[in-house]
Amino acid sequence: MHTMWKGTISFGLVNIPIKLHAATENKDIKLRQLHEECKSPIEYKKRCPVCEREVESQEIVKAYEYAKNKFVVLDAEDLETLKKEQEDKAVEILDFVKLEEIDPIYFERSYYMSPSEGGSKAYGLLRKALTDTGKIGVAKIIIRSKEQLAIVRVYQNTLVMETIHFPDEVRQSKDVPNVPEETELSKKEVSTAVTLIDQLTAEFDPEKYKDEYRTALLDLIEAKRNNEEITTAADKPKPDNVTDLMEALEKSLEKTKGGTKKKTTKRKSNAGSKKKTS
Repeated sequence: MHTMWKGTISFGLVNIPIKLHAATENKDIKLRQLHEECKSPIEYKKRCPVCEREVESQEIVKAYEYAKNKFVVLDAEDLETLKKEQEDKAVEILDFVKLEEIDPIYFERSYYMSPSEGGSKAYGLLRKALTDTGKIGVAKIIIRSKEQLAIVRVYQNTLVMETIHFPDEVRQSKDVPNVPEETELSKKEVSTAVTLIDQLTAEFDPEKYKDEYRTALLDLIEAKRNNEEITTAADKPKPDNVTDLMEALEKSLEKTKGGTKKKTTKRKSNAGSKKKTS
Protein backbone atom coordinates (compact mmCIF):
# COMPACT_ATOMS: atom_id res chain seq x y z
CA MET A 1 0.00 0.00 0.00
CA HIS A 2 1.48 3.34 -1.08
CA THR A 3 2.75 5.65 1.69
CA MET A 4 1.50 9.19 1.09
CA TRP A 5 2.76 10.80 4.35
CA LYS A 6 5.11 9.85 7.15
CA GLY A 7 6.01 11.51 10.40
CA THR A 8 5.14 11.17 14.07
CA ILE A 9 1.96 11.52 16.08
CA SER A 10 1.99 12.12 19.81
CA PHE A 11 -0.29 12.16 22.82
CA GLY A 12 1.24 13.52 25.99
CA LEU A 13 4.91 12.53 25.86
CA VAL A 14 4.27 9.37 23.84
CA ASN A 15 5.54 9.67 20.24
CA ILE A 16 4.54 7.21 17.53
CA PRO A 17 6.38 7.16 14.18
CA ILE A 18 3.68 6.47 11.59
CA LYS A 19 2.90 6.28 7.88
CA LEU A 20 -0.40 7.27 6.26
CA HIS A 21 -1.99 5.27 3.47
CA ALA A 22 -5.14 6.28 1.58
CA ALA A 23 -8.01 4.17 2.94
CA THR A 24 -10.35 4.75 0.00
CA GLU A 25 -10.01 5.00 -3.76
CA ASN A 26 -12.03 6.76 -6.43
CA LYS A 27 -13.34 4.24 -8.94
CA ASP A 28 -15.03 6.72 -11.25
CA ILE A 29 -14.51 5.83 -14.92
CA LYS A 30 -12.54 8.65 -16.54
CA LEU A 31 -13.54 9.47 -20.10
CA ARG A 32 -11.23 11.34 -22.47
CA GLN A 33 -12.34 14.05 -24.89
CA LEU A 34 -11.47 13.37 -28.56
CA HIS A 35 -11.74 15.32 -31.78
CA GLU A 36 -14.75 13.67 -33.43
CA GLU A 37 -13.25 13.90 -36.91
CA CYS A 38 -9.92 12.13 -36.32
CA LYS A 39 -10.44 10.69 -32.81
CA SER A 40 -7.31 12.41 -31.44
CA PRO A 41 -7.20 13.45 -27.75
CA ILE A 42 -7.89 17.14 -27.16
CA GLU A 43 -4.93 19.09 -25.71
CA TYR A 44 -5.25 21.82 -23.09
CA LYS A 45 -2.53 24.45 -23.24
CA LYS A 46 -1.71 27.24 -20.79
CA ARG A 47 -1.89 30.54 -22.63
CA CYS A 48 -1.36 34.15 -21.54
CA PRO A 49 -4.10 36.38 -23.01
CA VAL A 50 -1.94 39.51 -22.71
CA CYS A 51 1.26 38.15 -24.27
CA GLU A 52 -0.84 36.09 -26.70
CA ARG A 53 1.37 33.03 -26.49
CA GLU A 54 1.62 29.65 -24.82
CA VAL A 55 3.33 29.74 -21.41
CA GLU A 56 5.83 27.15 -20.18
CA SER A 57 5.55 25.69 -16.68
CA GLN A 58 8.73 27.43 -15.44
CA GLU A 59 7.19 30.80 -16.33
CA ILE A 60 4.19 30.33 -14.03
CA VAL A 61 4.06 31.62 -10.46
CA LYS A 62 1.41 31.35 -7.75
CA ALA A 63 -0.50 34.34 -6.42
CA TYR A 64 -3.44 35.26 -4.21
CA GLU A 65 -6.16 37.47 -5.71
CA TYR A 66 -7.12 39.80 -2.86
CA ALA A 67 -9.28 42.04 -5.11
CA LYS A 68 -10.48 41.93 -8.71
CA ASN A 69 -7.32 41.56 -10.86
CA LYS A 70 -5.07 42.52 -7.92
CA PHE A 71 -2.61 39.84 -6.81
CA VAL A 72 0.02 39.13 -4.19
CA VAL A 73 2.69 36.93 -5.82
CA LEU A 74 4.02 34.14 -3.61
CA ASP A 75 7.53 32.85 -4.35
CA ALA A 76 7.99 29.11 -4.61
CA GLU A 77 10.82 29.32 -2.06
CA ASP A 78 8.58 31.05 0.49
CA LEU A 79 5.85 28.47 0.07
CA GLU A 80 8.30 25.58 0.31
CA THR A 81 9.88 27.00 3.49
CA LEU A 82 6.48 27.49 5.12
CA LYS A 83 5.43 23.98 4.12
CA LYS A 84 8.65 22.46 5.49
CA GLU A 85 8.31 24.30 8.81
CA GLN A 86 4.83 22.92 9.32
CA GLU A 87 5.50 19.39 8.08
CA ASP A 88 8.51 19.00 10.36
CA LYS A 89 6.25 19.42 13.39
CA ALA A 90 5.02 16.25 15.07
CA VAL A 91 1.29 15.75 14.82
CA GLU A 92 -0.04 16.20 18.34
CA ILE A 93 -3.36 14.87 19.54
CA LEU A 94 -4.92 17.94 21.13
CA ASP A 95 -8.07 16.48 22.71
CA PHE A 96 -9.94 13.22 23.18
CA VAL A 97 -13.68 13.25 22.47
CA LYS A 98 -16.52 10.88 21.66
CA LEU A 99 -17.06 10.07 17.99
CA GLU A 100 -20.80 10.72 18.21
CA GLU A 101 -20.09 14.34 19.18
CA ILE A 102 -18.88 15.07 15.64
CA ASP A 103 -21.54 15.43 12.95
CA PRO A 104 -20.77 13.46 9.74
CA ILE A 105 -20.91 16.69 7.71
CA TYR A 106 -17.40 17.47 9.03
CA PHE A 107 -15.76 14.30 7.71
CA GLU A 108 -13.66 14.49 4.55
CA ARG A 109 -11.20 11.66 3.81
CA SER A 110 -9.86 8.56 5.56
CA TYR A 111 -6.26 7.33 5.87
CA TYR A 112 -4.97 4.11 7.39
CA MET A 113 -2.14 4.59 9.88
CA SER A 114 0.68 2.07 10.16
CA PRO A 115 3.61 2.21 12.60
CA SER A 116 7.05 3.01 11.24
CA GLU A 117 10.13 1.20 12.53
CA GLY A 118 10.20 1.13 16.31
CA GLY A 119 6.63 2.37 16.68
CA SER A 120 4.67 -0.87 17.05
CA LYS A 121 4.37 -0.85 20.86
CA ALA A 122 3.31 2.80 21.10
CA TYR A 123 0.90 2.21 18.20
CA GLY A 124 -0.63 -0.74 20.06
CA LEU A 125 -0.85 1.31 23.24
CA LEU A 126 -2.82 4.12 21.57
CA ARG A 127 -5.10 1.62 19.84
CA LYS A 128 -5.83 -0.19 23.10
CA ALA A 129 -6.40 3.04 25.05
CA LEU A 130 -8.82 4.38 22.43
CA THR A 131 -10.70 1.07 22.37
CA ASP A 132 -10.99 0.86 26.17
CA THR A 133 -12.14 4.48 26.60
CA GLY A 134 -14.39 4.63 23.53
CA LYS A 135 -12.75 7.93 22.61
CA ILE A 136 -11.14 9.38 19.49
CA GLY A 137 -8.26 11.83 19.26
CA VAL A 138 -8.46 15.28 17.65
CA ALA A 139 -5.28 16.51 15.94
CA LYS A 140 -3.90 18.83 13.25
CA ILE A 141 -1.76 17.75 10.30
CA ILE A 142 -0.30 19.31 7.14
CA ILE A 143 -1.23 17.28 4.03
CA ARG A 144 -0.46 18.53 0.54
CA SER A 145 0.33 22.08 1.68
CA LYS A 146 -2.93 22.39 3.63
CA GLU A 147 -3.40 22.27 7.37
CA GLN A 148 -6.13 19.79 8.20
CA LEU A 149 -8.11 19.12 11.31
CA ALA A 150 -8.23 15.36 11.83
CA ILE A 151 -9.43 12.66 14.16
CA VAL A 152 -7.71 9.40 15.08
CA ARG A 153 -9.86 6.36 15.77
CA VAL A 154 -9.78 2.56 15.68
CA TYR A 155 -11.26 0.74 12.68
CA GLN A 156 -11.04 -3.06 12.53
CA ASN A 157 -7.87 -3.21 14.65
CA THR A 158 -6.20 -0.45 12.61
CA LEU A 159 -5.71 3.17 13.57
CA VAL A 160 -7.40 5.48 11.07
CA MET A 161 -6.86 9.20 10.62
CA GLU A 162 -9.83 11.02 9.12
CA THR A 163 -9.43 14.59 7.98
CA ILE A 164 -12.37 16.79 8.93
CA HIS A 165 -13.40 20.28 7.89
CA PHE A 166 -12.71 23.30 10.07
CA PRO A 167 -15.95 24.93 11.32
CA ASP A 168 -15.58 27.88 8.93
CA GLU A 169 -15.43 25.45 5.99
CA VAL A 170 -18.91 24.09 6.72
CA ARG A 171 -21.60 26.35 5.33
CA GLN A 172 -24.41 27.42 7.65
CA SER A 173 -27.56 25.36 7.26
CA LYS A 174 -29.65 28.46 8.02
CA ASP A 175 -28.48 29.88 4.68
CA VAL A 176 -30.16 27.07 2.73
CA PRO A 177 -33.12 28.63 0.86
CA ASN A 178 -36.76 27.52 1.16
CA VAL A 179 -36.33 25.29 4.23
CA PRO A 180 -39.66 25.36 6.14
CA GLU A 181 -39.50 26.24 9.82
CA GLU A 182 -42.47 24.07 10.76
CA THR A 183 -45.00 22.05 8.82
CA GLU A 184 -48.50 21.04 9.79
CA LEU A 185 -48.67 17.25 9.89
CA SER A 186 -51.47 15.03 11.14
CA LYS A 187 -50.77 12.29 13.68
CA LYS A 188 -51.80 9.73 11.07
CA GLU A 189 -49.26 11.03 8.55
CA VAL A 190 -46.46 10.93 11.12
CA SER A 191 -47.34 7.46 12.46
CA THR A 192 -47.63 6.04 8.94
CA ALA A 193 -44.25 7.53 7.97
CA VAL A 194 -42.70 6.00 11.11
CA THR A 195 -44.25 2.63 10.25
CA LEU A 196 -42.83 2.85 6.74
CA ILE A 197 -39.37 3.57 8.15
CA ASP A 198 -39.75 0.57 10.48
CA GLN A 199 -40.67 -1.62 7.51
CA LEU A 200 -37.59 -0.50 5.57
CA THR A 201 -35.19 -0.71 8.51
CA ALA A 202 -32.32 -3.22 8.17
CA GLU A 203 -28.81 -3.76 9.45
CA PHE A 204 -26.26 -1.84 7.39
CA ASP A 205 -24.46 -4.20 5.00
CA PRO A 206 -22.18 -2.23 2.64
CA GLU A 207 -21.69 -5.27 0.41
CA LYS A 208 -25.28 -5.14 -0.83
CA TYR A 209 -24.88 -1.67 -2.35
CA LYS A 210 -23.37 -1.65 -5.83
CA ASP A 211 -22.40 1.08 -8.28
CA GLU A 212 -24.85 0.07 -11.00
CA TYR A 213 -23.97 2.97 -13.29
CA ARG A 214 -20.25 2.12 -13.28
CA THR A 215 -21.02 -1.56 -14.01
CA ALA A 216 -23.33 -0.64 -16.89
CA LEU A 217 -20.78 1.82 -18.31
CA LEU A 218 -18.01 -0.82 -18.19
CA ASP A 219 -20.32 -3.30 -19.94
CA LEU A 220 -21.06 -0.71 -22.63
CA ILE A 221 -17.34 0.03 -23.12
CA GLU A 222 -16.51 -3.68 -23.38
CA ALA A 223 -19.34 -4.31 -25.85
CA LYS A 224 -18.23 -1.43 -28.10
CA ARG A 225 -14.58 -2.53 -27.87
CA ASN A 226 -15.55 -6.00 -29.08
CA ASN A 227 -18.01 -4.66 -31.70
CA GLU A 228 -20.83 -6.53 -30.01
CA GLU A 229 -24.49 -5.70 -30.31
CA ILE A 230 -25.44 -3.23 -27.60
CA THR A 231 -28.52 -4.08 -25.58
CA THR A 232 -30.15 -1.74 -23.13
CA ALA A 233 -31.57 -2.85 -19.82
CA ALA A 234 -35.29 -2.67 -19.26
CA ASP A 235 -36.40 0.62 -17.80
CA LYS A 236 -37.05 0.55 -14.09
CA PRO A 237 -40.63 1.33 -13.10
CA LYS A 238 -41.06 5.01 -12.38
CA PRO A 239 -42.51 6.12 -9.04
CA ASP A 240 -46.24 6.65 -9.05
CA ASN A 241 -47.22 10.27 -9.57
CA VAL A 242 -48.99 10.52 -6.22
CA THR A 243 -49.67 14.07 -5.12
CA ASP A 244 -51.51 13.31 -1.87
CA LEU A 245 -49.01 12.75 0.98
CA MET A 246 -51.15 10.26 2.91
CA GLU A 247 -51.93 8.30 -0.24
CA ALA A 248 -48.21 8.15 -1.08
CA LEU A 249 -47.40 6.82 2.40
CA GLU A 250 -50.10 4.14 2.27
CA LYS A 251 -49.07 3.03 -1.22
CA SER A 252 -45.47 2.81 -0.01
CA LEU A 253 -46.57 0.60 2.88
CA GLU A 254 -48.42 -1.67 0.44
CA LYS A 255 -45.16 -2.20 -1.46
CA THR A 256 -43.35 -3.24 1.71
CA LYS A 257 -45.84 -6.00 2.64
CA GLY A 258 -44.23 -9.34 3.30
CA GLY A 259 -41.77 -8.09 5.96
CA THR A 260 -40.78 -10.65 8.60
CA LYS A 261 -40.33 -8.39 11.62
CA LYS A 262 -43.08 -8.90 14.19
CA LYS A 263 -43.01 -5.33 15.37
CA THR A 264 -43.29 -3.81 11.93
CA THR A 265 -45.90 -6.34 10.77
CA LYS A 266 -48.13 -5.45 13.70
CA ARG A 267 -47.82 -1.74 13.10
CA LYS A 268 -48.45 -2.22 9.40
CA SER A 269 -51.67 -4.16 10.00
CA ASN A 270 -52.89 -1.39 12.32
CA ALA A 271 -52.22 1.16 9.61
CA GLY A 272 -54.10 -1.03 7.17
CA SER A 273 -57.15 -1.30 9.45
CA LYS A 274 -57.22 2.47 9.85
CA LYS A 275 -57.17 2.81 6.12
CA LYS A 276 -60.30 0.63 5.77
CA THR A 277 -62.29 2.58 8.32
CA SER A 278 -61.33 6.04 7.05
